[in-house]
Amino acid sequence: MDDVNLPAGRPPLVLTVAGSDSGGGAGIQADLKTMLALGTHGMSVIAAVTAQNSLGVQGYWELPEEAVRAQYRSVVDDIGVQAVKTGMLASTALVETVAELLAATPAPVVVDPVGVSKHGDALLASDAVAAVRTKLLPTATVVTPNLDEVAQLTGVRVTEEDGLREAAAAVLAHGPRWVLIKGGHLPGEAVDLLTDGTEDHWLRAPRHDNRHTHGTGCTLASALAASLAKGLDVPAAARAAKEYVTGAIAAGFPLGAGLGPVDHGWRLGIR
Repeated sequence: MDDVNLPAGRPPLVLTVAGSDSGGGAGIQADLKTMLALGTHGMSVIAAVTAQNSLGVQGYWELPEEAVRAQYRSVVDDIGVQAVKTGMLASTALVETVAELLAATPAPVVVDPVGVSKHGDALLASDAVAAVRTKLLPTATVVTPNLDEVAQLTGVRVTEEDGLREAAAAVLAHGPRWVLIKGGHLPGEAVDLLTDGTEDHWLRAPRHDNRHTHGTGCTLASALAASLAKGLDVPAAARAAKEYVTGAIAAGFPLGAGLGPVDHGWRLGIR
């Protein structure tokens, strides 16, 4: 890990490599808000630009590989990082480029294998799934798929809590050190499974009756990366991230005519 003993007054450094959400609820915007709320300094590599709002994604445009590579090298070579989080990468070329960069970066990596938006809009080309599976997942300290992403990556479909272990094993077979399977789509309480294949940690929280949940996946992965940058081990970082995102969901607010975002500033008491 780079710069374990931080200079006095400097917060831990976290880099997000993801897409921009013009509505401000997910993507780069959610990542940076989460990182600030958790006392870290967030930096960004924009891989794609979306036109989206509370109703869905109206379009997206990926950046050239050289633009993504230049942003990444600019930050890492000069400033350094204590953790990296990835989100929307859009295409095979960008997945492979980012995987190559991550493999050479000595910092924890949280991979959020974004495939579709909260509204069901595709954010990853269908021909890029194999690259996520074979190139990106092996770079991950922790990968954080939801159940739809588990099915996309492995073919395993989970309909009840007992299936989370099978899902985790299927994802771990592709090389990440840990997997956090998000069970938010299951009925009942919000239960996730964190495991490295040997050590299981069940993360449970009450389910809040709030439809304004845009950005939950980005927020959880960013909170996990922020906690790793602070020096927490993976289980402790996952517990801290779960607690933060649960509070953000509870405080989610209406925005526009569709699904509003979670409240990244809920701990700050600014609303």
